Amino acid sequence: MAGSGGASAAADFLDKIVAREDAAAAASRLPRPVVFTNGVFDVLHRGHVTYLAQARALGASLVLALNTDASARRLGKGPDRPLNALEDRAIMVAALASVDLVTWFDEDTPVQLLCELRPDLYVKGGDYDMRTLAETRAIEGWGGRALALPFLDGYSTTSFVQRIRTR
Repeated sequence: MAGSGGASAAADFLDKIVAREDAAAAASRLPRPVVFTNGVFDVLHRGHVTYLAQARALGASLVLALNTDASARRLGKGPDRPLNALEDRAIMVAALASVDLVTWFDEDTPVQLLCELRPDLYVKGGDYDMRTLAETRAIEGWGGRALALPFLDGYSTTSFVQRIRTR
């Protein structure tokens, strides 16, 4: 990209990526209500961007916490997952207009990070039963809400990878 406009745009979206230890301070500066979601977001697809746009529409800001590579591997999606490293996944989602802040967590769940950031709303895809999640109990503890968004059938990284492997 020629000119300073390209460099400025690149710097702007990279500024959305903050280290875990800086995430609470960065999130506290975001306009409220703050919506929080998390996941691997390995191979970005239509289901991801639709979900993130819907999540962002529920508040003034959207924080996306990515599973680290080790955390993602513990989810049991396969020994070769994630296909994209954390840094690459963070850059891809940070480039989306719907995402205001990107950070990560290495634990199996984002409960500790959620408690540090204290968002107003926690969202997950419709394939989750929000009543069973520790994140729901945590956010409701300070008066926040947890919500499952409709799952866009047919769009998942796992099904996408399977289609590639069978072709």
